[in-house]
Amino acid sequence: MELYATLEHIITAPTVVEKIGRFEAFYPLYCQGVVTLNPMAALRVFDHPSYANFCTVIDPKTVTRRPKLGGIRGQIALLHSVAHIEYSAIDLALDAAYRFRDVGKAFIDDWLKVAEDEIRHFRMIEQLLIECGSFYGQLDVHNGLFEASMQTLTFLERMAVVPRYLEANGLDATPLIVAKLSTLPSTPLIAKILDALHIIVEEEVDHVLKGNHWFNVACAKENLPSECYFTIIEDHYPNSFPRKVPINCDARRLAGFDPEELKRIAFVAC
Repeated sequence: MELYATLEHIITAPTVVEKIGRFEAFYPLYCQGVVTLNPMAALRVFDHPSYANFCTVIDPKTVTRRPKLGGIRGQIALLHSVAHIEYSAIDLALDAAYRFRDVGKAFIDDWLKVAEDEIRHFRMIEQLLIECGSFYGQLDVHNGLFEASMQTLTFLERMAVVPRYLEANGLDATPLIVAKLSTLPSTPLIAKILDALHIIVEEEVDHVLKGNHWFNVACAKENLPSECYFTIIEDHYPNSFPRKVPINCDARRLAGFDPEELKRIAFVAC
């Protein structure tokens, strides 16, 4: 089993079951050190996301307003949105390990561990969708995270944009969702959703921290100051700072953001 060919096989899997099955067959062998590595293996730029085989992809500008969280339709919509983020994050982590081949084994180890976490997160949310009588692929999705991966084909840009911007924004957004859910009458489903979101946001801190480390490595490789982060993000997402919503200061600190960065990111001081 060769690393890059196998990762390509997992990334392009046409169904949820095949993607997870392929990863679970591969990852223990990788951890045992029996997977070979051919750095000269062909490198693809993927032109469509794997979920396009079973999800209806729409322009994000046409996404309808999510139903209120108090009803089952709103809860399904929330779960489906989170499932889509987690499924997309599986491929983002795998693509990092697949694409950036001159960084070293520690980098591959980190992003395969992230992929394992994202699969576990996805399965938690998928199970809740099933309990609601739904499934991943029932609702429309958009390509925001996939497009981010296609627009960040350099090591520096990827580490800035995906973990340090998009995933870090998730650290801000999830507590706001938790706060809304916590105001609803308690039900077994609400309790399970809250438990799952708490697990996800706690573990995503580590993913952002890994991204922070490798972003700093990328800056050192290119002899750039870490402040280039803001230039990169503004190039891809203009007018991103300060953030328009309250940021999760504690989680961002744990994830490696320094005080000066937080001052530039937050519209209210941490």
